[in-house]
Amino acid sequence: MDWGLKNRLSSIIKPHNNRALMLAVDHGYFLGPTERLENPKKVIAPLLKHCDSLMLTRGVQRTSVPAETDTPMVLRVSGGSSIIGDDLSQEDITVSIQDAIRLNASALAMSIFVGSKYEYQTVVNLGKLVSEAEQYGIPVLAVTAVGKELGKDARYLSLACRMAAEQGAHIVKTYYCENFEKVVESCPVPIIVAGGKKIPERDALQLTYNAVKAGAVGVDMGRNIWQSDHPVAMIKATRAIIHQNANVDQAFKMYKQLAAQDSNKKQKSKGKKPNQNKSNKPQNKSKGKKPNQNKSNKPQNKSKGKKPNQNKSNKPQNKSKGKKPNQNKSNKPQNKPEPKNN
Repeated sequence: MDWGLKNRLSSIIKPHNNRALMLAVDHGYFLGPTERLENPKKVIAPLLKHCDSLMLTRGVQRTSVPAETDTPMVLRVSGGSSIIGDDLSQEDITVSIQDAIRLNASALAMSIFVGSKYEYQTVVNLGKLVSEAEQYGIPVLAVTAVGKELGKDARYLSLACRMAAEQGAHIVKTYYCENFEKVVESCPVPIIVAGGKKIPERDALQLTYNAVKAGAVGVDMGRNIWQSDHPVAMIKATRAIIHQNANVDQAFKMYKQLAAQDSNKKQKSKGKKPNQNKSNKPQNKSKGKKPNQNKSNKPQNKSKGKKPNQNKSNKPQNKSKGKKPNQNKSNKPQNKPEPKNN
């Protein structure tokens, strides 16, 4: 094994304890905008520093991961079918080795579908990918995919993992099952366990503990972390099992404590803004007393308006005074006859 390949592997599987915590966010390559992974950049940001490596597609890496990160990238290079297609196992290599190098990938990942209609195609593609990647010192992670028609017991997973290792895969990602020790014993390369669909947090931590205890180097967990109500708390608890040898009770206790802290922060952050705004509104209303004072002034004006009433009362006085004009009017006719007299 060349130095570059060893170096890249050691960034994914930590050499001091032979353990690994991989965060999977590659689901969109066949599922599209998965629930709670609709915005990859927002999901990845708080979790990136807590994982040993990140499994993703080149599109998400380029758009949603800061180039300044030191976290190793495990780049998915296979695809071609969607969840609504005829057959998910019809995958091919979709990323060139040159593009993987440009992205500074620490490992390449692809799926094989042992026992499916496209078993031959995917297994041959794995062999070709290993041959090409080793020219540049890049390790390959083979994912032993399962489906409705495929098994998920120790016998099937042992077959799939061994086939992947025989084709030259440097790491194999598979699912946990009963008698998992047999799967590990029959695979000559490190095994990392898939987290699978979302399950309760304690169950996911139990899965992690069981996998490591049975010989897996760690987990590649996605939905059980970022679909949790408290993703950071969950990844920290998972990490405690993998790297700090915590048991399930200890890890779950950690999760609950961190989750409670997270909930309090969220409530405070949500509570302050609305309360401040609400507190300001009454202040504005108090300031609004001026309009009320104006309203109160209106009656004062009305009281002052008595003067206009007085004026109204004066008008008749003026009218009475206006009698003088009437007298004048009466005088005018008196003056008019005078010229006639002249």
